[in-house]
Amino acid sequence: MFQLFQSATALRRTAILCSLGAMGALSACQNTSGAQTATDTTSGKPKVSQTELRAFCPPVVLREGTSFFNSYAKGGEGDGTKLRYQVSINDVTRSCVHNGDQVTMTIAVAGRVVPGPVRAAGAATVPIRVAVTADDQVLYSQLFQHAIEVPGGVSATQFTFTDPNATFTAPDIARVKAFVGFDEGEPKKTAAAE
Repeated sequence: MFQLFQSATALRRTAILCSLGAMGALSACQNTSGAQTATDTTSGKPKVSQTELRAFCPPVVLREGTSFFNSYAKGGEGDGTKLRYQVSINDVTRSCVHNGDQVTMTIAVAGRVVPGPVRAAGAATVPIRVAVTADDQVLYSQLFQHAIEVPGGVSATQFTFTDPNATFTAPDIARVKAFVGFDEGEPKKTAAAE
């Protein structure tokens, strides 16, 4: 029993020493010289600079009520038996590039398409709005008609969308927020509403 305890203790000590050695080796790789940019030798493109890494990137938010989009067969608006597909946004993310007080955000969306009872193979086109605001001021707004390929015979498929060009000037970046979601435009008037 004592021998088993000694081997377990020795094993733990070895694991701790290996971990400390690996951490020491990794810390030696850190650049503390203050160099601002490195270049990726495989592509020749600049890597992320320390300034970029420390810069604030505004949050991107999925606007309430815009995470689902339904498409119906002609004349079947609101009728579940005439649903062609339902699209949902599951995740959003962003990255930023700063150039003085000008910011270019790349905003990405991931989602899912579920075919309905009157599905049709082919492209499902969805209206995705990307907007950037500072309080009440709109700094950037773009509506995209994004085509998603929906193969026949599948119960669901995933999609991604990216807007790499959300560029704006923001002297006070802390007030900026980006929004994304489906935008069907103004609601259609019904006979009851007229």
